[in-house]
Amino acid sequence: MNYRYIGKTGLRVSPICMGTMTFGTQCDEPTAFEILDKAYAAGVNFFDTAELYPVPPQTKLAGITEEIVGRWLKTKPRESVILATKVAGAASGWFVPPIRHGLTAIDRFHIERAVEGSLKRLDTDYIDLYQMHWPDTVVPIEESMEAFDRLVRSGKVRYIGTSNDTAYGTAKALMVSRYEKFARFESIQNNFSLLNRRFLDELAELARREQVSLLPYSPLAGGVLSGKYNQDPGAKGRFSDYLKSPNRRQRLMATRFMNDRTLASTQLYLKIAAEVGLDPVTLAIAWSKQFDFVASTIIGATRPEQLDASLAAMELELADDVLAACDEVHHQILYPMG
Repeated sequence: MNYRYIGKTGLRVSPICMGTMTFGTQCDEPTAFEILDKAYAAGVNFFDTAELYPVPPQTKLAGITEEIVGRWLKTKPRESVILATKVAGAASGWFVPPIRHGLTAIDRFHIERAVEGSLKRLDTDYIDLYQMHWPDTVVPIEESMEAFDRLVRSGKVRYIGTSNDTAYGTAKALMVSRYEKFARFESIQNNFSLLNRRFLDELAELARREQVSLLPYSPLAGGVLSGKYNQDPGAKGRFSDYLKSPNRRQRLMATRFMNDRTLASTQLYLKIAAEVGLDPVTLAIAWSKQFDFVASTIIGATRPEQLDASLAAMELELADDVLAACDEVHHQILYPMG
């Protein structure tokens, strides 16, 4: 297994990370255990969750996913698992239910309480990678970084990272850490896929120069790159549900991922996958991890059998001509997700 290091840390992780956001809603605990066991047996040692999971978020369910992961964690040697979770953050009201004290924020108060809640639900005494789920546009980053630094110094957290961040936000956080001698963000977890290459525009250069690792999430663009929506626009899935949702933000999210341009691009990627004899899921995940700034690509599943095509990408390196064909699709249909 070609394990990789996250940032400048000693965290040596598998090139695929098992995401857990469906645990507690789209799949029950026994099924979640099967999924986790199958990934672990295949060599996956990196598992990612969050305090607000499962998705779609509901106040009454927030934290259930961490509890499920915590119970599973007890079945394995703790040192064999690299465990990541996230503190919710403001998220501009996008995904955050009031799970702690009113509206959540990335300030000292909420960070300190959030980590205690996650440690309790995960039933562990430390978290390997603690991430800011969404940037906070109100709380000064200096306050957030000081609070994160305290967690590292206390031993409750080994390393910290950010998520859904911009080049400016990440660079500013790194600058604050450097001058204040705080622990720094070692990773950034952002949306990155064949349908969303925005990370390559600015953040890739920052990641390379500062040795901050990308942990791509949604490498299948929410399942769109599997081709299921090309075969049946009404196929069962998150976005077909979101399109009917009374929640305007969910409808907007669905149309961002599933529109004429993303479906047209996906059709071309399906053709490439067929020509090289790969499952389109395998192609998409292999592509997402084939960059020098990527440490581990986060996958998801609601059934154990869904892992087969994803895990097939674990040690797969795509040939140059396949990468060139994928690039040509991008040139034909630039930024299909907008």
